[in-house]
Amino acid sequence: MSQDTNLLSVERVTALDEADTADLCEATDAAIIEGGGFGWTAPQGREALARHFRGVLLVPERELFVARLDGHPVGSAQLVRPARNNEAQAWAAQLTHAYIAPYARGHGLAGMLVRRVEERAAALGHRVLNLDVRETQAVAIGLFERHGYIRWGTHPAYARIDGRTVAGHHYYKLLDPARGRPTETLFPQDP
Repeated sequence: MSQDTNLLSVERVTALDEADTADLCEATDAAIIEGGGFGWTAPQGREALARHFRGVLLVPERELFVARLDGHPVGSAQLVRPARNNEAQAWAAQLTHAYIAPYARGHGLAGMLVRRVEERAAALGHRVLNLDVRETQAVAIGLFERHGYIRWGTHPAYARIDGRTVAGHHYYKLLDPARGRPTETLFPQDP
């Protein structure tokens, strides 16, 4: 393999070993410091983030996806499914906590990560994927819009960052199922 070629992958994980946990915590803190991903505004440190990721792996409605650069975790995203008692909204899921560490950007991993979460959501039978993002995260907004997410609203008082109020944008994307009726049948057009 040449020096210019990086090994890129995205996988759904059900367990993390110590080395992967350390790499993922480092990537997460780097993304937090840079201002992207997660709701944290200050780095949390390895112990707090390790507890967070262990907790994510225990929640039945959450699935963790890890982006890897040359085998090392450099970002993640979560697919959140509705609770089983929420049958009315069972067709929709949420993409949350998506980020790639600043030092691993520019390889296409963010797009791979989003596509992998979409594929898994569709395979589970979800037809809609929702997400929200702070207005300050222009790169993430561009990524989601390039991937077909539709902004349906803006919350003017979404978050507080460094003492100022920041708006947040809400998006959705209709997912084509692995099998079955095409997405267009969800919202029939009047003739």
